[in-house]
Amino acid sequence: MTTADGTRIWYDACGQGDPLLLLNGQSLDHEMWDGVHADLAEHHRVVRMDFRGTGGSDAPLDEPYTFELFVNDALAVLDALEITRTHVYGFSMGGKVAQTFAATAPERLGALVLGATAPGGSNEVERPRSSTLALRQASTAAGRDMIAELFYTPAWAAAHPDTVTRVLPRGPLRAQRLHFGASSGYDGWDLLPSVQAPTLVVHGEDDLLTPVGNAALLAERIPGARLLVLPGTRHGYLHEGGDKATHEVLDFLAAHPVSARG
Repeated sequence: MTTADGTRIWYDACGQGDPLLLLNGQSLDHEMWDGVHADLAEHHRVVRMDFRGTGGSDAPLDEPYTFELFVNDALAVLDALEITRTHVYGFSMGGKVAQTFAATAPERLGALVLGATAPGGSNEVERPRSSTLALRQASTAAGRDMIAELFYTPAWAAAHPDTVTRVLPRGPLRAQRLHFGASSGYDGWDLLPSVQAPTLVVHGEDDLLTPVGNAALLAERIPGARLLVLPGTRHGYLHEGGDKATHEVLDFLAAHPVSARG
């Protein structure tokens, strides 16, 4: 699919049922959902896409990336698939894109799931400096080791090396910096009270990349939002949280079918 500005965006879709759009973490591609999206696709028509600058999508480098741009790309994907309304599940930076989606295209949204993400701006609970350093050095061997420890407990990471590889940033370094700049510059605090969609906020209790205090802020700021904190997990609760995280998300979405909204 090619957007209005000529950028080619990679996407795929599988499964049947209410549509569910998955939005990736910072500088990650659709493979970050491996081990999760197949379970989701047993109940939903699951759409994955790569943000510009990642995976199979083009990586234009001349202009800054913004969340409005990411949302427009997502809407173009949905239009290509003739999906008028969808659930949205955003993880980490993808959760900030999902917040922007909810505020700017509410008529296209069913229910909203915000995973391991934050509101941005001065209200965000800051991550430790060591975590920011890991993000900036993710392309180095030392940075990759730090990212793995931020996502998973050491024992789990050692037992699942393929999963660790899928959550390491890839793509051109300049594109990774554009993703970092977009995420770092985000401030959605004033958008959150206007979110109308049923919302589930999911977070790992021991997340040091996006501290769990951010989950409480989101749940308090978004009207009627539900909070789910998973003990013993870090940023990568998607995988280390096992079936519990996925089943909780599926149960939440089942309670809020797309067809029930407007």
